[in-house]
Amino acid sequence: MNVKTIFINGQIYTMNPKEPIVQSIFTQNERIVDMGSNEEILLQWGRNGAEIIDLEGRTVLPGLIDSHLHISSVGINSLELDLTNVKTTDDLLDSIRRWAVNMKTGEWILGRGWDENIFPDKRIPSIEELDKVSPNNPLFLPRICGHAFLVNSIALKESGYYPHMDIPYGGTIVLNPTTKKPNGLLLETASAIVSKHIPTKSYEQLKIALQAGLQQAVSLGLTSIHTNDPNYLGGARQTYKLFDELINHDGIGPRSNLLIDYDYLEEMKTSGMRTGYGNDKVMIGAIKLFADGALGGRTAHLSEPYLDDPDNVGNAMYDNEVLFQLIRDIRLQGMPVAIHTIGDQALIDVLDILDQFKPSKYRDRLIHVSVLNERLIKRLSSPNRIVDLQPKFVSSDFPWIEDRIGKQRARFAYPFKSLLENGVISAGSSDAPIEPLNPLLGIHAAITRRKAGENHDGYNEQEKLSMYEAIHLFTVGGAYATNEENLKGTLERGKLGDMTVLSHDPFQMDSPDELLTTRAEMTVIGGEIRYQR
Repeated sequence: MNVKTIFINGQIYTMNPKEPIVQSIFTQNERIVDMGSNEEILLQWGRNGAEIIDLEGRTVLPGLIDSHLHISSVGINSLELDLTNVKTTDDLLDSIRRWAVNMKTGEWILGRGWDENIFPDKRIPSIEELDKVSPNNPLFLPRICGHAFLVNSIALKESGYYPHMDIPYGGTIVLNPTTKKPNGLLLETASAIVSKHIPTKSYEQLKIALQAGLQQAVSLGLTSIHTNDPNYLGGARQTYKLFDELINHDGIGPRSNLLIDYDYLEEMKTSGMRTGYGNDKVMIGAIKLFADGALGGRTAHLSEPYLDDPDNVGNAMYDNEVLFQLIRDIRLQGMPVAIHTIGDQALIDVLDILDQFKPSKYRDRLIHVSVLNERLIKRLSSPNRIVDLQPKFVSSDFPWIEDRIGKQRARFAYPFKSLLENGVISAGSSDAPIEPLNPLLGIHAAITRRKAGENHDGYNEQEKLSMYEAIHLFTVGGAYATNEENLKGTLERGKLGDMTVLSHDPFQMDSPDELLTTRAEMTVIGGEIRYQR
């Protein structure tokens, strides 16, 4: 196939300082062949049968990249109970009640997205209240962070719960202090005692959900995603098969780098898959681990106790000897790690262990790195490491994060500018469905460090990024995360023809709030229009 396309009349920002803005790009067989003025490109390439696409003066960026999310969960959530917009405890209970009305007796009610931190009284419903609104259906409702879970009595009964049962390491079944019985809240790995009893979805159901997520990503201007899905899609091999069918065979969705959970490392070994397996559309990435939990549920592992819970420093998912062994297993297969580290102590433990190993040929990825200090920032500066940042966490977590850890430590919560100034290779992401998938919301949060509609200078305003720096996270940074900086991230001759066409020019905005009404007009992958509004 010899597909030739000329894109003309654009305000094309290449993110390449040697040739920062062009009008026209010529692509052939997915790659950029040439770029320049309309006249130059049409004169050189316009007579060889190329299709001509008139951008009508619109703004073009290198294809936007989300460096950490769970795209299958985005799709699955579109088919389940969405709790991301509930504002009070009563709203949460009402949403469950209305959903249960349409369920058959015994069917599981599944959903996600509740966040008690935005409730006026910050109250999590009791198991008695959950039983009342769902008397005939077991419940399993992850918090927005995915580290705490609401269940009712039927769900516990279905799971065979009994007092003093063994709980997976790092997990907690929260008990009512008076009755000493479960209060309906599970933390971290304790969720496994329930989740393993939830009926699995069929292959076709999973494919429909994944397709919905992939199509949503492309409609938002994303040309590449780095996504962690085997726990949702039935293991490593089946995850690869689903992505391969949808993207390579059906032409649906963005390029996808697949993060594989450690639990499937042996499956990867026996199937012959490792980092780099696949092609530039679907590829196996790093092995995913969790070092700790989340700040919202006070399970992120801190070096000092939580300000609002002085006896608690959070949860380490593994003791350091076990974590060393897990990383050693990954290195023996020549693969990099992508490790969830939110608390500063979790990051210290992880870096101490990584320092004992030679780097793989791919960069190790530190995901979130939410609570830092000056010394840790300097330790992250390495050509063999990259941090996956979620700028939208700033607008979601402030100001309550100051209640958790105090203003002094919160000074180094999500310190994006400090990371860049210290040479830390950084990529931007959403962690969807925890935050909205739209990358422009992440760019907005990196620049303003406040919620949409708020009128102040931003939380820790010294850590604000410029428009260029924020877009760099979601383009160049994303390419570095998968060692593909010579393939994408900027628009240059020889690189992939991946482009995001926007309704407004981010570099000519009077206010970054204009990003909130900016839309993806067109998503181009390998020179082919995959989405057009």
